[in-house]
Amino acid sequence: MRLSPDGMIFWQRGFVKLNGTIVFTWALMLVLAAGSKLITRSLSMDLRRSRWQNLLEIIVTGIEKQIEEIGLRHPEKYLGFLGTLFLFVAAANLFTVVPGYEPPTSSLSTTAALALCVFVAVPLFGIMDQGVGGYLRSYLEPTFIMLPFNIISELSRTLALAVRLFGNMMSGAMLVAILLTITPFLFPAVMTALGLLTGMVQAYIFTILAAVYIAAATRPRKPEPAPQN
Repeated sequence: MRLSPDGMIFWQRGFVKLNGTIVFTWALMLVLAAGSKLITRSLSMDLRRSRWQNLLEIIVTGIEKQIEEIGLRHPEKYLGFLGTLFLFVAAANLFTVVPGYEPPTSSLSTTAALALCVFVAVPLFGIMDQGVGGYLRSYLEPTFIMLPFNIISELSRTLALAVRLFGNMMSGAMLVAILLTITPFLFPAVMTALGLLTGMVQAYIFTILAAVYIAAATRPRKPEPAPQN
């Protein structure tokens, strides 16, 4: 029993290998790109819109509202990044119903890459909102003594994001595989459905945590007191 799709080797020459994680990740990216193209190709700007477009606008509006409630003042700025994170993690789990497919999020390399995306996006959004000086000053709050601790916190939460998602996705896949071996009928089907629900929850949690980190980096700073004459 494989612990992750890293052990599924499709092609190898020397130390260069094409494993299941790479194949399933790129396949998922192609499906998401093609799906987004098909869904958005007939959008209308007129008052008369299709029910499908109305549903999409309700979903997007709901996501923006959720982002705003976290503390991000202009949710439209972060919708593309956070929405893509959610769609990728959620789709990676939902596609487990396809025979032979293994979610790339059950590989630590994939979850680490997603966490690194958050790690890079947080300071970028912070600098865009606060400026370079304003963002760097946040590492000195509430006092300069906190500088090493704030840096360690930045690194540790990136590691926590990667390990949390990896552990939850891998354990769910392993549980279903074990149950399929022991009782290959009704019970595994129930557990598969539960696994899909758990995967959606993990996608939501991962995205919310990324939004929280971005909100912390873009929060308004207290203005410095004016010098007294």
